[in-house]
Amino acid sequence: MQELRARLRSGRAFSAILIDGQVPGLDRDLIAEAAEAGVSVLVVDGDPTRDWRELGAAAVLAEAFSRDELVEVLQATSTAVGAADLDPTLPAEQRPVAHGELVAVCGPGGTGASTVAIALAQGLAAGEGWAPEGGDGAGGGRRASGRGRRGGRTVAPTVLLADLCRVADQAMLHDSRVLVPSIQEVVEAHRTSVPSRHVLLEQTFDVPSRGYRLLLGLRRHQHWVSLRPRAVEITLDSLQSVVDVVVADVEADVEGEAETGSTDVEDRNLLARATLARAEVVVVVGEPSMKGLAAVVRTIDDLLAFGIPADRLLPVVNRAPRSPRARAELTAAVAKISRANLGSGVGVGVERPPLANPLYLPERDVDDALRDGVSLPAGMARSLARGVTAIRERADRPLVARQPEPLAIAPGSFRGFTAQGESGS
Repeated sequence: MQELRARLRSGRAFSAILIDGQVPGLDRDLIAEAAEAGVSVLVVDGDPTRDWRELGAAAVLAEAFSRDELVEVLQATSTAVGAADLDPTLPAEQRPVAHGELVAVCGPGGTGASTVAIALAQGLAAGEGWAPEGGDGAGGGRRASGRGRRGGRTVAPTVLLADLCRVADQAMLHDSRVLVPSIQEVVEAHRTSVPSRHVLLEQTFDVPSRGYRLLLGLRRHQHWVSLRPRAVEITLDSLQSVVDVVVADVEADVEGEAETGSTDVEDRNLLARATLARAEVVVVVGEPSMKGLAAVVRTIDDLLAFGIPADRLLPVVNRAPRSPRARAELTAAVAKISRANLGSGVGVGVERPPLANPLYLPERDVDDALRDGVSLPAGMARSLARGVTAIRERADRPLVARQPEPLAIAPGSFRGFTAQGESGS
């Protein structure tokens, strides 16, 4: 499989890949990589339970086929090397429709971001500031300021708390004695198929005391090496398709190959980059110290450079003082540091939407609630849910995709493959 990938990345022209469907490593990512190189994938598999065409394969051959059958399939799906014929479009990949919204919670280490994610999931599950469209719990939520009602009763959304940190803590915070299944198994299942809604929900755990479901994170921080980019993207689509809101506990490490020159760094930060890139709201948690405020502003600057709009960011100061005067001083300090440091990734001359004022969470005794497995303080959960709702309503516009989408090229629109070929020289 490594030799095959090396040939695909060599720049040489190939017409097709003929591969056994039982070969380990044949998955969605390999097929997509071949498609990007203009190479058709022909899978030889006699197992009717695996839909290779759904994963992007150009054709599926029976285990016994003749030379004429192979030539016929190659002529229908592949382009001969050296020819200038139009390459037929490969079958489109069937992706789950992501109806639900995704809210990401991140922050510098030691700020209580994972606990804030729990409180936010609890508040949203209680219906604070949210009303799912139709109330069927299958995604397709709409924005609302206040609880939704249907037939005289409160309609709360379905919420999934997903631990997508490289160093995962939600299993510990929920006192989970079982570590399987987790995000590893869910992503692995999406490498070669798209699990049904029922199967996907079976990979999560119900937290009845707080009203949401929990998807556990990586069992070891080094297990990020088992995650594949396209499988992660499809996994996030699936998670958003089965619930109204996904609250993702992620890290704020968004460095990629463009910033570091290393593909390994980008792969290590895959969960954070894929999640933050599609988040409707990003909650950035900090603490009310001099270093804490500087760290949260630095994190916000990294997120702005990554491409997240400023009007989708919600700064949260955890363990904040209760005094209004002290909070006003913290707000002024954040504004001063922001004016001096933010904007390096926005671009010169680009007007940036104003950053929201911090949301303050006073010191609360949450350790006992976490240890006993009961709900966190209602005021904390309510404040977070309403703060996130306010940011969603303020940024009430479609979320712009940050990755360029492929454009269809009409046959005959290109007169040559290069500038020289076009000029006839």
